[in-house]
Amino acid sequence: MPILRLNAGPDGLVLHGSPAPALPALRNAARGSGPIIILIHGFKYDPGTPRFCPHVRIFGRTRHPESVHHTQWPRPLGFACGHADEGLAIAFGWRARGNLWQAQRSAWAAGVALAQAIHTIHTVAPHRPIHAITHSMGSEVIFEALHHLPSHAVQRIITITGASYASVAQAAMETPTGRTAELLNVTSRENDAFDAMFEKLIPAHVPHDRAVGTGINLPNAVTLQLDCPHTLAALTRFGGHIHITRRRVCHWSGYTRPGALQFYARALRRPRDVELLALQDALPDISAPRWSRIFAIPDMPSHLLGWQKTAS
Repeated sequence: MPILRLNAGPDGLVLHGSPAPALPALRNAARGSGPIIILIHGFKYDPGTPRFCPHVRIFGRTRHPESVHHTQWPRPLGFACGHADEGLAIAFGWRARGNLWQAQRSAWAAGVALAQAIHTIHTVAPHRPIHAITHSMGSEVIFEALHHLPSHAVQRIITITGASYASVAQAAMETPTGRTAELLNVTSRENDAFDAMFEKLIPAHVPHDRAVGTGINLPNAVTLQLDCPHTLAALTRFGGHIHITRRRVCHWSGYTRPGALQFYARALRRPRDVELLALQDALPDISAPRWSRIFAIPDMPSHLLGWQKTAS
C-alpha cells in the first residue's frame, strides 16, 4: 500500500472515500518498511468537495485534466512507481477553503489530527523515518502537529512557500519533536505578493514578525531560495537539478518547476546525501530582499547576486 489517503474530519482522522475506521488502517500500513512521507496541501483545497479534492488534483496517481498546475506529487516523490523500497505516502487532506482566517483555524485543528496519525505510526513502527512535505498553509498544519508529539517522532520537514510566520516556525522547531527534526524552508521571491498578503490579512502575534519566506535562522533549519542562481548551483552538489524560473510572481513554482519534487524526494529518502550542515555551508547566508525579483531590471539574471554571498 504505497499511498494511504487520510483526512482531518470534524471528529478526528478519517479514511478518504471509505467508512472504515482510520486508525486500524494506519496501524496496518505502518507495519511495512521504508520511509513514511506525509504530503500536506495548502490553501483552497478540500477533500470533501470533488472539484477541489487534493487526492485527485495533486495527490493523485495521474495528471488531472482540469488541474490548473498539472503537477501530481506522489510519483516524483518516489511513490506508485512499483519499487520495493518506496515506503509509504500518507496523503493528508484538510478543509482549506473559505477565507484565510477560516483556513488557518482549520489548519490548526488539522494539525492536532495529524499529530494523532504521526503518534500512531511512531508507536507501531518506531524504526521507520517519518518525514513531511507541505505547501502554502500546509506549514501551519505540520507546525501545529509538532506541539503534540514526543521527540524523534518526525525526522525531516520540507515547507514549500509556507504561509506561516517565522515565530510560529521557531516555536514549533523548539518543541521536543522540533528539536530532533530538521526543517528545509523552501522560498522564492516569486512568492512575495502572497507573503505580503498573508502578513496583511493575518496579524502577527510577535512585533515585527515576518512570513517564513524572508528566511528562518535556526540551527536545525535551512532556507532554500529557489529563484537564487547561487542556490540552484549549490544544490547540484547534492543531486538537485532544478530549472531556473522566468516568472516574477508564482505561488506554486516550488513544486511545479521541473526537478523540484525530485530533489525533495532525494532530501527525504537519502538524507545522508543531503546533510543539513552541508546545505547550510553551501547555501547563501541570507535571502534576497522582498520585491527584488518583481522590480528587477529585465534580462539580468544576476540581479540577486549583490545581496548574497557566493556559495562556497
